Amino acid sequence: MKYDVIVIGGGPAGMSAGLESARNGSKTLIIERNPYLGGILKQCIHNGFGLHYFKEEFTGPEYAKKFISMVAKEPKLDVMTNTFVTGIDGTNVEIMNENGAGKLTCKALVLAMGCRERTAGNILLTGSRPAGVYTAGEAQRLVNILGKMPGKEVVILGSGDIGLIMARRLTMQGAKVKAVLEINSTTSGLRRNVVQCLDDFGIPLLLNTSIFEVVGKDRVEGVWYGKVDEKYNKLVKTKKFMKCDTIILSVGLVPETDLVDMPLSRVTKSVSVDNYLMTEKDGVFACGNFLHVHDLVDNVSLESAMAGKFASMYAKGKLIKSTAFNLVSGAGISYVIPSKVYNVEDKIQIRFRIKQKVTKTNFVIKNAKGELLAKKYVLASLPGEMQTMEIDGKLIKSDITVSVEGL
Repeated sequence: MKYDVIVIGGGPAGMSAGLESARNGSKTLIIERNPYLGGILKQCIHNGFGLHYFKEEFTGPEYAKKFISMVAKEPKLDVMTNTFVTGIDGTNVEIMNENGAGKLTCKALVLAMGCRERTAGNILLTGSRPAGVYTAGEAQRLVNILGKMPGKEVVILGSGDIGLIMARRLTMQGAKVKAVLEINSTTSGLRRNVVQCLDDFGIPLLLNTSIFEVVGKDRVEGVWYGKVDEKYNKLVKTKKFMKCDTIILSVGLVPETDLVDMPLSRVTKSVSVDNYLMTEKDGVFACGNFLHVHDLVDNVSLESAMAGKFASMYAKGKLIKSTAFNLVSGAGISYVIPSKVYNVEDKIQIRFRIKQKVTKTNFVIKNAKGELLAKKYVLASLPGEMQTMEIDGKLIKSDITVSVEGL
């Protein structure tokens, strides 16, 4: 089977990329391993979705339904569900489904496989291994899809957005959330979620704090917890015990890169891309949480639409490259997307995250000579919030750097 563009992943990134590719005239296929499209949105029953993309507010399932409806109406877009991708070789895709094994070919491939949660093993959580330890996504599925409560007295480790939202959700369902522990000095979630999910419900947020040891034989009975220093070393003298029957981990997400044979970034744990969202392999594009973990699903959809557009252009032979320059992270910047940029006529969108909380400062983009190319003023920003800037592609004539001014 041959297509102009194949998109792997049927979540918000894959649907957005597939739609934009098809709308640009390319015969496109979305491959999804689940029986349905929508990805994780099915269990995200809280609102706050769609404000940037649709200019309306939806719940996760409503946002997914909106996209699924658009996908179904697009004549140049096919969908293949209940299908696993077992191998990728350039723009050739090996699959397995109820019909057996097969091979698909395309002119351009979009990687939109999303990410998975870090587990207790990933963070080397110490202590015994009783029942009652869940990732935030597992707990969310239990409550929102299966109607089951994971526990009654809960400690949440990590202040990622799903963990914050589950703190509110569990409290509303009658559980007692004892505290949210965050190993860093600032939260990793959005400020609005800290206010709406913790502050409004009187749930303590303990910064520079982590679990030292899990206690329990058959079921979690509590945790030893305490402060950590700037290098995450445990400050044993601060050690305290907190009784609980459930631990929920909201300690970060990891892109699903198992099928990818390319170097991965130390920070994003995923592939590197240029300003067309193309990886180091010609014809292979990346977007969404597979590329880097986003703060809002709207940003996932907007970025992935660009990937679909550029993949379609590549399939038609209309994607023109010029001299490539490096885009690097400067002072105060954790990572920047893309990592390579071209001298082009169009505006280039740059996304990045900062390392620590900033107030009343500028984000600046400068060339190799230190000349200012772009500036953005912010009143305040946290590492959990993704920043976006635009730069005129015609100004790029050397490597450029994004940094926090004054650091």
